[in-house]
This record gives sequence, C-alpha cells and structure tokens, in this order.
Amino acid sequence: MSVEVGEKVVGKVTGVKPFGAFVELPDGKSGLVHISEVANKFVEDINDHVKVNDEVKVKVLSVGDDGKISLSIKQAEKPKRQRKEQSPEDFEKKLSNFLKDSEERMSSIKRQAEARRGGR
Repeated sequence: MSVEVGEKVVGKVTGVKPFGAFVELPDGKSGLVHISEVANKFVEDINDHVKVNDEVKVKVLSVGDDGKISLSIKQAEKPKRQRKEQSPEDFEKKLSNFLKDSEERMSSIKRQAEARRGGR
C-alpha cells in the first residue's frame, strides 16, 4: 500500500527535531511533518506538541520524485466550524439594540453630569 497525496492516515512519531517530526506511516515509509504543519498556531517548541512513539493523524501533502513524503498534522484535523452567516435582519436587530443601549447610557451620563453641576 503506497500513500497518496490528500490521504489521511495514522502514523507513529519516530523522531523529533527542532524543524519537525518524522512519522512512520502504515506502509512502513516515513515522512516529515514540518514544524509549520504541527498546529494551527505558532509552534515555538515542537516537543510541546509531539513526542517519540505518539500516534498522530496526518495528511499527505506531497510525495517527491525522490520518495520524500511531506505530511501535516494540522491539515488532518477536522476543520473548525464556520461561523453562521448573519442575515441582514440579524445585523439590523443588533445595531438597533446597540443604539438603544448607547442612548440610554448617554442619557444616564448627562443626568449625572447635570446633577453634579446643580449640586455645587
């Protein structure tokens, strides 16, 4: 069984270097997860994310002519849920509530200022 680009498989971390992690794939071949493909945030120290013998789900990004396999842990994860698209009515309602709130707060501030001026 050879791996194909786009495929998601579970592999075992066999080595960790400052630039990435080597992962043994089910077919016995190894690939590299570059440090930029470990997590969806900046990874300062890869050792905070993976250790030797960890099982990780990876996505095959490329297979070079020389046999080098490029992998990604972050792309193998399910994508984050997209935010629901707001309807114009939802926006109008939020804007209306915001303006109402703002007017009430401004009135309250004006009353307090007038009370202070009148209390001198």
